[in-house]
Amino acid sequence: MSAALTVVAVAMLVAGPLAAQAKPAPRPPAAPASRPDSAGRAAAKADTASPMLVREVFSYEGGGRDPFLSLLKSGDIRPLLTDLKLVGIYYDGRYPARSVAVLRDVTNNKVYRAKSGEILGRLKVTTIRPREIVFTVQEFGFERQESLQLAKQEVTP
Repeated sequence: MSAALTVVAVAMLVAGPLAAQAKPAPRPPAAPASRPDSAGRAAAKADTASPMLVREVFSYEGGGRDPFLSLLKSGDIRPLLTDLKLVGIYYDGRYPARSVAVLRDVTNNKVYRAKSGEILGRLKVTTIRPREIVFTVQEFGFERQESLQLAKQEVTP
């Protein structure tokens, strides 16, 4: 007798929290009551009534992250390679690791002085050559090589 009572008590303890989590289904709005003298008009209105739209509503409860927020922070993606202009290169032929490239961000006129191995946002300076700078661009787990060249100088005769 006590074993059966224990089983029933355990079943109630397990089912209690599950029942508390269940949410009742929403009920459709009730139709307005019609008066007996307007029975003909109420039937005519029922024929022309627009259909009721049902919409799902989601809510994010708990400690998970919001799926609509960007995974990239705005500071992590600046400067973009397309926004940079190579202004000058100070190349050291003896020790290329000491070379410096001067870059300017055309969106906000910020000047960057980059050496080999430095990181600018998602851009890593790979190599500095006498007339170009080579970057390794890291985006979404993939890497690619991009380069910027100095503008060609016009020679006047």
